[in-house]
Amino acid sequence: MLSSRKTDPFFTSLLTIAESVQEAVHYANDFKVHSVADLKEVSIKLKSYETEVDTLIHELITKLNKSFMTPIEREDILQLAIKMDDILDGIEEFAAHLEMFSLTEIDVYVQTFMDNIVKSTDEIVKAMKLLSRRKLVEMRDHAVIIKEYERICDDVLRTSIKQLFISEKDPIRIIQYKDIYEQLEDIADYCQDVANTIETIIMRNA
Repeated sequence: MLSSRKTDPFFTSLLTIAESVQEAVHYANDFKVHSVADLKEVSIKLKSYETEVDTLIHELITKLNKSFMTPIEREDILQLAIKMDDILDGIEEFAAHLEMFSLTEIDVYVQTFMDNIVKSTDEIVKAMKLLSRRKLVEMRDHAVIIKEYERICDDVLRTSIKQLFISEKDPIRIIQYKDIYEQLEDIADYCQDVANTIETIIMRNA
């Protein structure tokens, strides 16, 4: 069991990474796209978020390499950071593909994916705040919620692709939207990877 004392710098770093990912995902979801130029703007902004988080992870790795002791297994700290970074990389790639395909309008399935990914990042931040306060057992509830959002996205993927082949006649559009749907499901999977890592940390330390 971790002792209760002042916030550890590694936990502070993980929370900062989580909050940056959360901010980027909220930005992508909230931005109102009206033109291809807007898509370009979103893509550039998300690239800057990605660069920022890459820097944070580099600093975390440097800190891990220099530290003799860490509050939990250093592999778990690094795994959490990398899995959170995967979410941001996925969102950046999703935005890049929207720009590449010039898709200025999204459908209900894309929005449902995004809604659940946004809520997943909110839960990740809540879990990282608990970690910074060394309340490991309480993190489990948030991991369970993230997994439920991923399950919803699984259902959305099956439904969206089925409806795509039923209703869309343009083969190019089918390829584009199928790619987008699968990318978003991958991002939901990355959120679940974070939840799995959280559960591993609880198992090893609580």
